[in-house]
Amino acid sequence: MSSKKAPKNKYVTNSHLSERKFRELLRLFCADVTALSAASLTGLNRNTVNRYYGLLRVRIAEICEADSPFDGEVEADESHFGARRVRGVRGRGARGKTIVFGLPKRGGKVYTRIAPDVTRRTSMQVIEGKASKDSIMYTDGFASYDGLVDWGCKRHYRVSHGENEFVERGNPGNHINGIESFWGYAKNRLVKYQGIPKEDFYLHLKECEFRFNMRGRDMYRFMLRELRERPLN
Repeated sequence: MSSKKAPKNKYVTNSHLSERKFRELLRLFCADVTALSAASLTGLNRNTVNRYYGLLRVRIAEICEADSPFDGEVEADESHFGARRVRGVRGRGARGKTIVFGLPKRGGKVYTRIAPDVTRRTSMQVIEGKASKDSIMYTDGFASYDGLVDWGCKRHYRVSHGENEFVERGNPGNHINGIESFWGYAKNRLVKYQGIPKEDFYLHLKECEFRFNMRGRDMYRFMLRELRERPLN
């Protein structure tokens, strides 16, 4: 009676890539090395690297979406990603850009979602799906967030961006600096791709979210544990 052979790669189902080579590639991915550079460093075909990078981004997006709803102090804001600003078109109506809502729990994680618009209905769908009614919410003065009161939010504080205000005078706790920090991080990080196809933007956004949430932690070790429990396929 022959015994079953151990899988060639316990991190990826039916992979032609050796476990050692996959770990090398994963380490580069976690270090935020581009696919082009990773292909050069590992000697792997660029298409192979792109495939595994894509699989890792899909898994990361699944992890982000599965996170529990936030409570405590939560900020809410939206930003625009994508095409360069069109002259004369500014703010929440900027054309050619992708709208992203962000919800960071202070001292914790951030959650993002691509949205079709910035209406009250859309913003409330995002908030209701990811924040507890017991949360203390911090937003800017945009009318879309008026629905928080009707929803039954415990407390809601506003900061007036229209007056170039990001922290309320006399009340330093009333701010949305957490989400502003994420917007800056995500946009600076995505610049290196020099444009991302619209169909790929969601996965890159979730990768930014995941990396931001992993700050101060060993992403490589985390992903090894995750993939041992649920291999890529």
